[in-house]
Amino acid sequence: MLASVGRASVVGFLASLGLAAGPSPGPAPGPAPAPSPGPSPFTDFRSERPGKRVKITPADLPAPKVTKSVDNPPHIIKRPKDAWPQAPAGFKVDLYADGLAGPRLVRTAPNGDVFAVESADGVVRILRGVLASGKAGWSGVFAKGFKKPFGIAFYPPGPDPHWLYVANTDSVVRLPYRNGDSEARGPAETVVPELPGGGRLRGGGHWTRDVAFSRDGKRMFVSVGSHSNVDDPEKNPIEKERAAVLVFSPDGGGRRVYASGIRNAVGIAVHPRSGELWVSVNERDELGDDLVPDYITHVDEGGFYGWPWYYIGGHQDPRHAGRHPELKATTIVPDVLVQPHSASLQMLFYDGKQFPAEYAGDIFAAEHGSWNRSVRTGYSVIRVPMRDARASGDYEIFLSGFVTAGGDVWGRPVGVAVANDGALLVSDDVSNSIWRVSYASRAKTGGGAGAGAAVKKK
Repeated sequence: MLASVGRASVVGFLASLGLAAGPSPGPAPGPAPAPSPGPSPFTDFRSERPGKRVKITPADLPAPKVTKSVDNPPHIIKRPKDAWPQAPAGFKVDLYADGLAGPRLVRTAPNGDVFAVESADGVVRILRGVLASGKAGWSGVFAKGFKKPFGIAFYPPGPDPHWLYVANTDSVVRLPYRNGDSEARGPAETVVPELPGGGRLRGGGHWTRDVAFSRDGKRMFVSVGSHSNVDDPEKNPIEKERAAVLVFSPDGGGRRVYASGIRNAVGIAVHPRSGELWVSVNERDELGDDLVPDYITHVDEGGFYGWPWYYIGGHQDPRHAGRHPELKATTIVPDVLVQPHSASLQMLFYDGKQFPAEYAGDIFAAEHGSWNRSVRTGYSVIRVPMRDARASGDYEIFLSGFVTAGGDVWGRPVGVAVANDGALLVSDDVSNSIWRVSYASRAKTGGGAGAGAAVKKK
């Protein structure tokens, strides 16, 4: 075990693992404070309705293994005839597309075309337009032959991209693209030939890779999740450069670790004003129902977020008791803690003009839903209010209704995108659909809109 010998040794130690140490957030926390008074912030699907506000703080975290870790995968059913996603009052939910093949990440091109990734089939699909019914006007295959694709990004940033980048599980490729193309105009060019976890001996574990570009187009960020739940990288070299966000130049050069200790940043996004990188993260399992919270946070360059030795600041994982005390003070506390085991996936910053003004710049994130909690949580889309490019730490349930009263699951949100008219698109890889959430008015709902009022920023 390394001795606690200061910041320089921490940097060198993490660098030896292909990781990076971040700036210290301050002195190491003392004993855990008493639980917050009042109702528990930990909830489940039975109360996760549109408009419900949630705030989890580090002080709310229970001790590890207060409850047993359970294996409770969703019982999947076909969508019942009377089931429909529920949104806040004033919002309308339409079925934008169905009959898809497990749609995952979705992104909107500068010209308004919607790109949806069908990961299992290795396909990038394009959808175009919207009919009076709320459905897409046209759908076709843009390109295929990818290996577990997930992330896509248009390059260069701005209104006139020349490339579509696709993050396979083992590589990053790009295809020539101009606005309005219905299919790729040329073959894929490999930009990053091998990502961690892509080789024969290093495969497995978390397979999604998202990709995003800095506002100036000079840096390309790629997320790579861990191979394991909580393996020690020193004992399992398969974890090298995993549980991290990597950064490259757009041509694939200059590879290095941008931030580390992030177990699985499924969704990444660059804030349109501040230029900061943000991530939507799946945290570790098997410490009980209410540990460890998933999270959404901005990312400090060189930052260390704890995995696998620590979580949510200086809370040491008991499976690594006594390991690396010198890292305790360097572990950064994320901005927004999300219900544990919710499986937070794609995220975005709302830049549309259709929703009420209080939604401008807010985060939307898809919560795929738990498989290892005694009572289900997640299966929703959440909204994180933002003020001056910062999150206050709370979030709101925005879209729910994917779980029946009896606990059966008919839908699991994965991706979110803003259509060119300002509607929010949500992919669902269980009902093989994309849902379209539009704003009607506070007085009228219709089309499956849910009960409850939109909450204004204070």
